[in-house]
Amino acid sequence: MNDALFGQSIPRREDEHFLTGAAKYTADLNRDGQAYAAVLRSPHAHALITNMDITAAAALPGVVGVYVGADLAADGIGALPCAAVGVVATVDPIIVPPRFALADGRVRHVGDPVAFVVAESLAAAQDALELIEVDYDPLPALADARQALAPGAPEIWAEAPGNLSYRFEKGDRAGVADGMAQAAHVVALDIVNNRVSPAPTEPRAAIASYDQNTDTLNLLVAGQGVHGIRGQLANAVFKVPEDKLHVSAPYVGGGFGLKNFVYPEWVMLLWAARRLGRPVKWVGDRNEEFMSSTQGRDLHATARLGLDAAGKFLALEATTTADMGAYLSSFGPGVSTNAFSTAMGGVYAIPNVFMAVAGAFTNTVPVDAYRGAGKPEANYIIERLIEAAAQRLKMDPVALRLLNVIPSFPHVTGMGLEIDTGDFKGNIEAAVDLADRAGFEDRRRGAADRGLLRGMGVACFLETARGANTEGAEVNFRADGLVELRLGTESNGQGHETAFSQIAADHFGLPLDSFKYIQADTNQVRAGNGHGGARSMHMGGSALVAAMDMVLAKARVVAAQMLQTDVDTLEFGDGEFRVANSERSVPLLEVAAAARDPKLGSESLDSYARRDDAPFTFPSGCHVAEVEIDRDTGALRLERYLMVDDYGAIINPRLTEGQVHGGVTQGIGQAMVEEVAYDSETAQLLSGTLMDYTVPRATLLPQFEVHFRQTPTGANPLGVKGSGQAGCIGAPQTIVAAVLDALKPLGVTDIDMPMTSEKIWRAINRKA
Repeated sequence: MNDALFGQSIPRREDEHFLTGAAKYTADLNRDGQAYAAVLRSPHAHALITNMDITAAAALPGVVGVYVGADLAADGIGALPCAAVGVVATVDPIIVPPRFALADGRVRHVGDPVAFVVAESLAAAQDALELIEVDYDPLPALADARQALAPGAPEIWAEAPGNLSYRFEKGDRAGVADGMAQAAHVVALDIVNNRVSPAPTEPRAAIASYDQNTDTLNLLVAGQGVHGIRGQLANAVFKVPEDKLHVSAPYVGGGFGLKNFVYPEWVMLLWAARRLGRPVKWVGDRNEEFMSSTQGRDLHATARLGLDAAGKFLALEATTTADMGAYLSSFGPGVSTNAFSTAMGGVYAIPNVFMAVAGAFTNTVPVDAYRGAGKPEANYIIERLIEAAAQRLKMDPVALRLLNVIPSFPHVTGMGLEIDTGDFKGNIEAAVDLADRAGFEDRRRGAADRGLLRGMGVACFLETARGANTEGAEVNFRADGLVELRLGTESNGQGHETAFSQIAADHFGLPLDSFKYIQADTNQVRAGNGHGGARSMHMGGSALVAAMDMVLAKARVVAAQMLQTDVDTLEFGDGEFRVANSERSVPLLEVAAAARDPKLGSESLDSYARRDDAPFTFPSGCHVAEVEIDRDTGALRLERYLMVDDYGAIINPRLTEGQVHGGVTQGIGQAMVEEVAYDSETAQLLSGTLMDYTVPRATLLPQFEVHFRQTPTGANPLGVKGSGQAGCIGAPQTIVAAVLDALKPLGVTDIDMPMTSEKIWRAINRKA
């Protein structure tokens, strides 16, 4: 492949649209004759609805309709599905209680939809919400998954005795037991991965419409995976053929997993649009997003690591409780099970590994995939255990990592996954060298002279990137000379239009502006698994290369006819076919035009290819953080953050660095400031606005230092590994290690995220 553009940090093609305001998001768009929707949500975490009076709301001028659960049920609208069923091999079948778009007589979390108003204006719809009278009979509520599984806990679902949805086990239980028995040291920790909100810049939004002539439902949605959303809505909820439901997405302002899923609002909008025969629009506000969009993480683990006398790892075990919230979201059970298991043990050679997971219902917002989805939780466990083991054995934590890191490839993990490439030892050595770890003690003394505690944390990560293991791509040649790239993966800000165009420009030898990128439309893209799992270049790029190879194979036949030569004499490069040892040539675009001529008897060059049963790729890295803490107040400041990461071959370093910055920022946010909080007694949401939930700001962050090391993978023809999730997989344990290093002189050996000033101050003063 011509590498003229591959590997170049060319500017993003998308940015002109963003910078000039030409990029339109769902909230910017409107449909002729549209109505506006608003949702009445429960103020209670758990309650029976004993009475609801919608009379006054329905009579308000401008109100088109006020709807409750019985209205949707009368039309046979089904429950929202859980796509993880049948995909996750649980000990017993996953218990999936019915989740309807509107409450069926009981609410199970604050924000649970109760009624749906459609009006001529948003103001009228919101006014109508105030007039709906609902009588609730509050019930005991649960905000903690461990309490929910405790004997005698109040029952949230009759279908789920003991509030248990599933149990999952994977690994070698007997091997782990033997390893622990042989171990000279066994380190155990209770580890909390705190609940967070994805909080994308753009809230969820959608416009639904209905075409009576074709009996087709249309959903324009701020989404990350339109084909998956269509499939679940069509097959499970509306029970219509998929070709009778069109789903598309305009520009999407961030998602981080949250926008992959089917939500009650999508059901309400489509149902109302069909019932009313007119478009209906809804845009969530920030408070609604906090109490109704999926949340992430929330996993509690009791983990053990067994080591021999020299510090070699013998066995790893984790028993975890995963909070699912009040309902099972689309892929919720897959996060703590399938996804989590792939990264168990991180970058280390651990011969015996076992994990057990219990998925619990609570009276909280449903939990689903959030950037990294299971991989941050798994890496956090092993890295925290290593820090504790180093302290127990009085070993340098970096030396302990180097002793146990996977030394060569391919390597089969204790979970049976084959890692094809990497240089985990090299990542660590490069990171500590670039961070000047040898000079850290001088910096620590300098901080002490200023009355501050300084700490350094070094930690690693292993990502298992792929997402869904199937993807498609299509290449179409237009009469105007543009080449369409239709991809089943979807961008919500990453720069796909640029990266895919770079791949195509090199492969075809055409200028970058020859390509038009098309995504996120079930009418224009045949199939796709959207965004999620750091999969776009690995999966979408593989499919695109296969489709382009099909194009060139067909084009070679046509070009041979045009040049009156044998196919075997042709060479291709710089956008044209040439007869070997001759001046005779024909450009690819002319071949494409000729292929449309029926007189040649040839087929169009347009080609579609799928990538099926693809393996994982394994991005990896080592991160270093330095922090300073004010001993008197607990105030924490991140002074330095350095990363050495391996994403295989890099298509566009500037785009990759941007992805890493974003991921690391979210990981730092989880470690330092972010937490979705619920009242322990009532399960009332306490962090329902940006006044109560802290997202990381620029003032929280230092200037990032990013270094790439490339070990290309053979898992795809581009040699690429995913970079979109890695930052938030590596950052939490790195920050925690730095904080514990700073607090070590005070005897503080454990702390949970988020490490707020208050939490650090309390830890200091407990030991003072």
